[in-house]
Amino acid sequence: MATGTLTILACLGFGRFALGMLLPAMGSSLGLDYAEMGLISTLNFVGYLSAVLISGLLVGYFGEKRLIVLGLLLVGISMIGVSEAQGFWSVLTLYLITGFGAGAANVPIMILVSHWFSQTLRGRAAGLITSGSGLAIVISGWLIPMVNYRLGADQGWRSSWLILGAISILIMLIAMLFIKNRPQQIGLSALGSTRSNVARKSFSDKPQAASTKIICHLGSIYFLFGFTYVIYATFIVTMLVGERGFSESLAGEFWMWAGAFSILSGPLFGSISDRLGRKWGLVIVFLLHTIAYLLVTLHLPEAFTYLSVFLWGICVWAAPTIMAASMGDYFELKHAAAAFGTITLFFGAGQIVGPGLAGILADWMNSFSWSFAMAAIMTTIALVLSWRLKRPDAAEHVISDK
Repeated sequence: MATGTLTILACLGFGRFALGMLLPAMGSSLGLDYAEMGLISTLNFVGYLSAVLISGLLVGYFGEKRLIVLGLLLVGISMIGVSEAQGFWSVLTLYLITGFGAGAANVPIMILVSHWFSQTLRGRAAGLITSGSGLAIVISGWLIPMVNYRLGADQGWRSSWLILGAISILIMLIAMLFIKNRPQQIGLSALGSTRSNVARKSFSDKPQAASTKIICHLGSIYFLFGFTYVIYATFIVTMLVGERGFSESLAGEFWMWAGAFSILSGPLFGSISDRLGRKWGLVIVFLLHTIAYLLVTLHLPEAFTYLSVFLWGICVWAAPTIMAASMGDYFELKHAAAAFGTITLFFGAGQIVGPGLAGILADWMNSFSWSFAMAAIMTTIALVLSWRLKRPDAAEHVISDK
C-alpha cells in the first residue's frame, strides 16, 4: 500500500499536478503564450487517456507490476527530458509521454487494490493510495518555490523537473522491488473479509447489457467529478487574485491548504464507503463539493473561502478512491482493470471539457462566479446519479468469481 501511495505521488502528483507550479517560470523562460501553455496541459491529458484506453490490453500483455514499472520509467525519463527542453515542441512531446506513463501506472496500481484487499478494506486501502496526489501537491508547493528562490526562476524550473523526474525513477525502483501482482505469489490471501450480506450474483440473460449499464452509470458520475473538480483546481487561485483582491502569496497558501486537506480525503472517504457503501460515500462527496462551489460563487466574507477550500480538499480524492474500490465490488477481478480503464475515460473527458467551458463562460460573463455555479449544478446532478446507484448485492450485473 505504501508503494502504491508513492506510485500515485509520482505518476499523478508529480506528473500532472506539479505543472501548475512550474508553468509560470517555464513559460517565461521559453517564451510560451497562454495558448501554448494550455496545449501542453491538454496533451498531457491526451497521453493519459491514450494509456487508459488500452490499459486492459496492456495489463493483459505485461501484467500489473511490469506495466506500473514501465509507466513510472516513462514518467521519470520524460520529466528529466523536460528539464533540458529548449522550446514549445520539445516540451509538448515529452509531456505527452509523461501523461501516457501516468495513465499506464495509475490504472494497474489501483486495480491491485481489489486483488490485495477484500470488500471491507478496499475503500480504505484505495484512499491511502490516492492520498499520494495530495502529498505531491504539498511537496511541489514547497519544493518548487524554494528551488526557484535559490537558483533563480530561469534555472529553477529546469532543476525542479530534474528533481521530480529523479524521484520518480527512485519510486520506480521501489515498485520493482516490492510490488507483487497477487498475494498468492507470497503465500497470502486478500486482507479483510467479504461482507456476509453481499451475495455476488452472476450475469442474468443479458450480461453485456447489464455490464454496459453499470459502466455508463459509474462513468457518468466520474465524468461529472472530473468536469467539476478540475475547474476548481485550475481557476480558484486566478479567481481569488483577479476578482477577490487576494495577494498571490495568500492565494498560494490557500492552494497549499487544499493539498494538505486532500491527503486525508482518500483514506477518510474510503473508510466511509467501506462502512456505509459506495453509494452513500459518493452522495456525501458531491453534497460537500456542491457547497464548496456555491461558497465561492457567492460574494461572502473571507472565512467562507477558507471553508470552501477545506470542503473541496477534504473530498477531492474521494471519488477516485470509491470508484477504484467499486470495481472489485461490481466486477469479477479479471475484468476490473478493463472496467476501471473504461470509466477513467469518462473521468478524463470531464477533465478536458470542464476547464474549457468554464474559461469560455468566465470570459463571457466577466467573472468566474458563473463557472463555479455551473460546477455546483453538475455536482448536484452527480449527487442524484450517485443516490440512484444500486448496491452490488442488488445489481444483476455483478459477475461471480466462480
